[in-house]
Order: sequence, then C-alpha cells, then structure tokens
Amino acid sequence: MAQILFYIIVGIIVFDYLLERLLDYLNTTYWSDTLPVELEDIYDAEKYKKSQQYLRVKQKFSIIVDSFSLVAMLLMLFLGGFAFLDQFVRHYTTNPILMSLLFFGILGLAADTLSTPFSAYSTFVIEEKFGFNKTTVKTFILDKFKGLIIGVLIGGGLLALVVWIYESTGNWFWVIAWIVISGFMIFMSMFYSNVIVPIFNKQVPLEKGELREEIEGFASNVGFRLKNIYVLDGSKRSSKANAYFSGLGAKKRIILFDTLINDHTNKELVAILAHEIGHYKKKHSLKGIILSIVQTGLMLFILSIFLKSPYLSMALGASEKSFHMGLLAFGLLYSPLSLVIGLFLNMLSRKHEYQADHYAGIKYNASALALALKKLSVNNLSNLRPHPAYVFFYYSHPPLLQRLKALKGVKEGESTVDS
Repeated sequence: MAQILFYIIVGIIVFDYLLERLLDYLNTTYWSDTLPVELEDIYDAEKYKKSQQYLRVKQKFSIIVDSFSLVAMLLMLFLGGFAFLDQFVRHYTTNPILMSLLFFGILGLAADTLSTPFSAYSTFVIEEKFGFNKTTVKTFILDKFKGLIIGVLIGGGLLALVVWIYESTGNWFWVIAWIVISGFMIFMSMFYSNVIVPIFNKQVPLEKGELREEIEGFASNVGFRLKNIYVLDGSKRSSKANAYFSGLGAKKRIILFDTLINDHTNKELVAILAHEIGHYKKKHSLKGIILSIVQTGLMLFILSIFLKSPYLSMALGASEKSFHMGLLAFGLLYSPLSLVIGLFLNMLSRKHEYQADHYAGIKYNASALALALKKLSVNNLSNLRPHPAYVFFYYSHPPLLQRLKALKGVKEGESTVDS
C-alpha cells in the first residue's frame, strides 16, 4: 500500500508539472503582435511590443524554475531524502512537536535557500530589465530575514499548536484544530494590515486634500463608513501599482499604493476605490473568509482520516508513523482536490470582480474605472490575450478586455452582471 501511495504522489507531481506546461503552451498560441483596438487610445505600439517580450521572458524563466523544482522533488522522493531527514531529526528528539518543527524548519530553510537565487534573478534582472524593480539589495535581504522570522514565529507556532492538538485530542483533532485555525484566519483578516504589513512597508494616512475629500464624499454617498484610507510605499520595491481592501467592521481600511496615486487622476482613483467598496458592499470579503474556513475544515477532516494509517508516512520512506511525515505526504496527495477547489474559488472570484466593477460603474463612473484598468494593465505589462484555459485555471480576475466589455454594458445600461 505504501508503495502504491508513493507512485500516486509521483504521478500527481508529474501531472501538475505537465499541466502547467500545457497551459503555458496554450497561452502562447493566443499571443499576438497586433494591439487590441480597445487599447489604442492608451497603449502605443512600442509599449505593447515590450509587454509581449515581458511575457515571453517570464514564461521561459517560469519553465526553468518549475523544472528545477520538479527535479529536486523527484530526487528527494526517489533517493529517500524525506526519510533521511526524518531519521536525522529523530536522532535529536523524540518529542513529536520538536520533531515536526525541526523537520519542516529544515525543509523550509533548504527550499528558501535554493529558491533565493531564482528570486534574486527575477527581481534584479528580469524586473530590472523591464523597468519595474525598485528593490535594493539591502531591502531584498531584509525582506528575506523578516520573512524567515515571521515564518518561524507564526508558522512554527501554528504547527506546534496543531501537533499538540493532534497528540492530545485524538478523534476530536480536526474539530479543535479547525476552530483554532479559523480563529487565526479571522484575526489575520482583521489585523493583517496593522500587524504584518508595517513590518515590510510604511503606511501613512492619506493626507487631507482634494483626493481624500472626493473619496470620503463618494463613500458617504453610498453609505460606507470610511475613516481609514492609507497610502503604502509600494514604490520601495516596484513601479507596479495596486490597491486593496483590508479588515472587517471597524477595522476595515483601504490601502492605495503610492505608485497608483502617481499614475492616476483623482477620478480614476475614486473609481478604483468604488470597486473596492463594491467588494465590501457585496460581502465578498466575508464570503471569502467563510469559504476559506469551510475549505480548511474539509482538509482537516480528510487529514484526520489519513493520519490514522501508517502507510502515509511509509509512502515517503519512514519506518514508522509520524505526524510530520504524514502531513507532508497528505499535502502532496491533497493537491488534486486543492486544484479542483481552487478552480471553483477562481470562478467565484472572477464573478465577484465583475460585480465590483458593475457596482463602481453604476454608483460612480464606468468610463473612469475602464480608463484606470487600462492604465494598470499598461503599466504592469499585463497579458491582454490569455488563453481561456489559462484563465480558467489561474486567473482570480477576469482578463482586461472582458472587464472592459462588461463595463461598456454598464455605461450603456445593458450590463448582464448582477448588481
């Protein structure tokens, strides 16, 4: 049975890799050197050509990174790397919590060490070549260090707690772990911008002036209580722009990247904020949290069933059952179900984006939002013609041209998207 599970794991890993390559290839068949008519008012031919080059370079680099990861994972499986690491940590402790922390800590550190050269190349070569990178070597190193500390404190703390619950509660493991992890997820949804973001970026309240007055005026008109509008120093790392909504209830806040403010008019910025407010009004954030909690419960329930069998650990070469080896094997086996759930969540997310666009178009100005989306796509050199299969598997947001088409319907009062 253990050997069967081993080859199933290998099959899943290889299938995932081949699926990614197929989708990448399909995506290339939709690339075109012809600029879409819808963007001729803002996208010049030279900039469009640059976006096509950016896509090709990123795809080639992705193939190299994914191929390296595939080879590394297969070597670990066929050469017994995970089993060796399991025996290594057992030499130092038999405490299940400490074994899990050491096992995943060493794995995580090794994976981060191997991925760092690729990350550095992507940042300082590819992103630099196309004019995006603003990250200094100092910032890059500090980000790595901060990420490591956060991973140890939060990731290690959660792992230790989950192992303790597993060892202490038996059949009730998945229920109690579900409650604890759900509580943590809700906490992070509310306080992420207060706790985690300041470690990496500065957030300052949007200063008083015309922009803030227009944002607050729109929020008041649609009955949205908004006191927390912050500007984040995204230009510290990249010229790419973004905006997002964070928090729940009294802790809700809207974050604008400084690069977004620099590249857009006040009207376009209010349209973007109207889109974010639309997400809140449609309760998309709340629905997302609920779905994440349900997904976590399902995963933990299945995990609790799998962990009862020693074959899960033995599939990776372990001589005896252990939580950390069982958890790793389960994570690999769970991948197909995770993919299916991800497809559903992406479909729902794309629907939510249409609804938020529709809200902004109806309540504020569809033309302003359309122009803002165009500028964002141009400045980020986004793929304008992704293959439908690629969108189906990977996109949480609809492609630009489809969003523009839907917004045109809003402007003309003919939208088919639910309001």
